[in-house]
Amino acid sequence: MFEQAFKRIDDILSLEVSTELDYVEQTSWLLFLKYLDALEQDRAQIAILHGRPHAFLLDERFQWNAWAMPLNAQGALDHNVALVGDDLRDFVNRELFPYLKGFKQRADRPDTIEYKIGEIFGELENKFKSGYNLRAAIELVDALRFNTQGEKHELSELYEGKIRRMGNAGRNGGEYYTPRPLIRAILEVVKPRIGETIYDGALGSAGFLCEAFARMTPEAKTVAAREQLQTRTFYGQEKKPLAYIIGLMNMILHGIDAPNIIHTNTLEQNLNDIQERDRHDVVVANPPFGGRERAEVKQNFPIQSSESAYLFLQHFIRKLRAGGRAGIVIKNTFLSNTDNASVSLRKLLLESCDLHTVHASGPRPDADVRQLL
Repeated sequence: MFEQAFKRIDDILSLEVSTELDYVEQTSWLLFLKYLDALEQDRAQIAILHGRPHAFLLDERFQWNAWAMPLNAQGALDHNVALVGDDLRDFVNRELFPYLKGFKQRADRPDTIEYKIGEIFGELENKFKSGYNLRAAIELVDALRFNTQGEKHELSELYEGKIRRMGNAGRNGGEYYTPRPLIRAILEVVKPRIGETIYDGALGSAGFLCEAFARMTPEAKTVAAREQLQTRTFYGQEKKPLAYIIGLMNMILHGIDAPNIIHTNTLEQNLNDIQERDRHDVVVANPPFGGRERAEVKQNFPIQSSESAYLFLQHFIRKLRAGGRAGIVIKNTFLSNTDNASVSLRKLLLESCDLHTVHASGPRPDADVRQLL
């Protein structure tokens, strides 16, 4: 059922947008609002069971069952009330998105769901020009359910498929997606454990964190361990707004209900400002290659370079707790480049890290690795 719904949503989006990136973006904001409604209903039910009131995040007129799927007494869509056509499109563009964007200013802290709502809808736009197509897409998304882990798993598999197609479609799509076999191989080397924190400062679609969660979940045998895994294990940062919402939605669909991810440019943090409390036990990432940063950003790093991946590498070394492990994807030319930045970085790695696996061809003995560097 879910697969057919996703295919039909794509068929509708083909009438509105032209790229796989747009497909994922527009599906993501609809999925997020549907997920938010399901989360709110669950919280309301829990509050009732405990005999306490529940304050909904969204004002009533902006809740899913008010604007997207108002129901009649029989539990079916009330066509006399439901917005459609230009009325629906204009409501979304002129009222819903501005209201949701305002959550960023109204939120108490950046680590709240309110703040994340504001960030997401402050960066995205509705690209449905036809309110009739939007109505059709809403009704398909409304049929999706997040109630069980099985349903979340099926949705996450379908969503991953969309991200994979986006990564293969060109137009920068590949920078959001890392092949899952590569991620699993890296995780097999670093072996994250319950009680440790795992960090990706170049989050993309959050593939590393989602796979780490899937790997570690069977080890969470107690309520305390499961709570630790959900709330105090996975951390990430992402600069680009589309990648941020894709990563956020991907983590939610994989079962991480409150992701600790921040929408920010990781490289804008000065290395000297990173303290022990900011460090992590495990760092995993596939930083973008060939990116360019402003001159003032480069000043944050002792080894300055026009290659953004080299700046990320310094950041990751600094973010790693003593005795921690890191698995970072780097270009193979890093081992042979003779420019000052490459040479200095290889020296830094030799001085600060116990090296085991640094080459795509597989594990190498430490002595061999050091010879390569």
